[in-house]
Amino acid sequence: MSSSSPPAEKVANGDDKSGSSQQVQKAGTDAKPTERASRAAFASVMMFFRFVTGIFFREIRTRGSFNIPQDGAVIFVGAPHNNQFLDMILGLEAYKESGRRVQFLVAASSMKRAAVGFFARLVDSIPVARASDNVKPGTGRIHLSPDDPCLVLGEGTCFKSEFTARMQIMLPKSLGSVTAEITDVISDTELRIKKEFSNDQGKCTDEVREATESGSLSFRRLPYVDQQQMYHHVYNALSSNGSIGIFPEGGSHDRTDLLPLKAGVSIMALGAMANNPGLNVQIVPVGLSYFHAHKFRSRAVVEFGRALQVPAELVELFKKGGAQKREAVANLLDLIFNALKTVTVLAPDYDTLMLIQATRRLYKTPSQHLTLGQVVELNRRLLEGYEFHKDEPRVQKLRAEVLRYNRMVRDMGLRDHQVPRAERLRWKTLALLVYRMGLLSVWSVFALPGLILNGPIFILASIISRKKAREALAASRVKIAARDVLASWKVLISLGVAPVLYLFYAIIGTIVAIRTNAPLKWRLMTPLIVLFGVPAMSYAALKFGEAGMDVLKSLPPLIVALIPGQQRSLDQLKAMRVELANEVSSLINDFGPQQYPDFDQWRILVPSASVPPSGGTPGLWRRKSGNGGVDAPGLGLTHPMTWLDERLFGFRAAATAPNSDDEGDNGDYDNVIGFIPGASTLLSAAAGVVSKSRNSSYADLQKLRSAQK
Repeated sequence: MSSSSPPAEKVANGDDKSGSSQQVQKAGTDAKPTERASRAAFASVMMFFRFVTGIFFREIRTRGSFNIPQDGAVIFVGAPHNNQFLDMILGLEAYKESGRRVQFLVAASSMKRAAVGFFARLVDSIPVARASDNVKPGTGRIHLSPDDPCLVLGEGTCFKSEFTARMQIMLPKSLGSVTAEITDVISDTELRIKKEFSNDQGKCTDEVREATESGSLSFRRLPYVDQQQMYHHVYNALSSNGSIGIFPEGGSHDRTDLLPLKAGVSIMALGAMANNPGLNVQIVPVGLSYFHAHKFRSRAVVEFGRALQVPAELVELFKKGGAQKREAVANLLDLIFNALKTVTVLAPDYDTLMLIQATRRLYKTPSQHLTLGQVVELNRRLLEGYEFHKDEPRVQKLRAEVLRYNRMVRDMGLRDHQVPRAERLRWKTLALLVYRMGLLSVWSVFALPGLILNGPIFILASIISRKKAREALAASRVKIAARDVLASWKVLISLGVAPVLYLFYAIIGTIVAIRTNAPLKWRLMTPLIVLFGVPAMSYAALKFGEAGMDVLKSLPPLIVALIPGQQRSLDQLKAMRVELANEVSSLINDFGPQQYPDFDQWRILVPSASVPPSGGTPGLWRRKSGNGGVDAPGLGLTHPMTWLDERLFGFRAAATAPNSDDEGDNGDYDNVIGFIPGASTLLSAAAGVVSKSRNSSYADLQKLRSAQK
């Protein structure tokens, strides 16, 4: 951006209309010769990223892709930001489903990293300087004046040399790393802050107030960051009907709910429309739901919500500046937050999230295999219901019983979905166990070479990613265990180490060929064979190992069933599960209509076959499952002896259940079906057909309902 750019304040207030349009026109003229190259670069990065995410994730599902506007300016607002760089699957899925190229706002500190910065620049990411990336310790100690909570007093401090107006002062992490903006530096031992130190919700806690008034504290300094260039890039992209991607929480985290949203996303939308009266910016909320986000071969769901239209009255308020501008920004931020709640599962704490997931597993779902998207929707609705009725005595009693059941299942070494399948002590159980252990041995042998060859990658990725997580946790005021950075660093380290390791194997192979006096042809072919053969062997090991893990997870209930004296405990656990499942269904049937007026008609989260699926049609990269649906993307490896499980032993080898939270759910054993009498007819009036689609979503059903009204 040139030095003649208008001030950031004028841009944010919408006062610079002509300058912005001239810049857009000039940018468009300069972009014409390179547009084709830019598109090719973007497509190449997306292809590479799809390959990487296809290796890391076992499955990525997209929901509500029909909500993506086909043209016009769009801001994709993603949340929760639980998986750092891998959250960019938002842009990947948007490009796959609609062809839109999303320019992400990326932290300037991340852009400085070699690999991240290289790919981020190829897709025209916009760097964002963050004050938190340049935190420095302050000299001396501070406390608040007992008479004025906005007056900071220092002991041995150097405020004059270390602070200027608009910088921020941060309290220790033990007090939540709360910050306050500085308005005036009075002396080396006195400065004034804009408002009292407060937490993320804008409230000054008693702990903070007491600590700052009764004793001296260490502190840190945050610089003032001028976002002028960043806003210009955003406004130019939107004025050209482009797409912007942003995670408005401001940073990644591993919490179960959303962090307070930053005002930047509102300023971007309102500022762009204020600068260009003919522009219509649409905001699309995008929910990112992960099943064990930090684990290799986990699953993810990307849900696009209904596009939010920016109200014209807020744009007019924004143009007036001052308090009215702040009111417009706050109101739009509330609308965005409410839109995000429709596509995310937000639990107040981890225990509540675990309770909801356990309840969802117990709930008798319809005679249909739930897709990952439907699992997310069911979690969301159960959480809404729990928050609404959590003070009811029946709900509190059920909570206690579900938690007790979970402990019993865990103590027996089982998972919930395995409880009904724990067989009585008989020859079929023993025979099936022996058969599966043999099958596991076969898959282990096939996977072992690749596991050994890639062992250094796994070890380094695990060690370094955990080290980075500890560093991120120490530097953050919002992370709980810093699991949000694990997956990204595992991928980055693997991408860096794998080529070096494979080249090393090629050199070793060539040296061996030379020393064994192999023919010249084989000496020349050896490095090529190794460089192509080792990655192929690694991918084969991945698929064989995945199938082996599915079989491994099916063994515990068989082993438990064979232990003498365990049958009585298993019978009690089965009976308890049946009672809990009945109580969950009864509770939902009784309280559901109180929260949802149309509950009886639309309670079953089954998509309509009348709405086209979001994820394409079956093909080379999609295999059909036994119930007529389309299975996960990727070349599925169903072992050739699956029929023995069902026909010879009469026991389906479900490693994990359709509603399971385990990272191995579905897999090769994906046709497990639950039943509710009469569920198959619940949608006949609305769609005229009982759906068996596994790609559509509850959002698709809502769209159909809207069309029928």
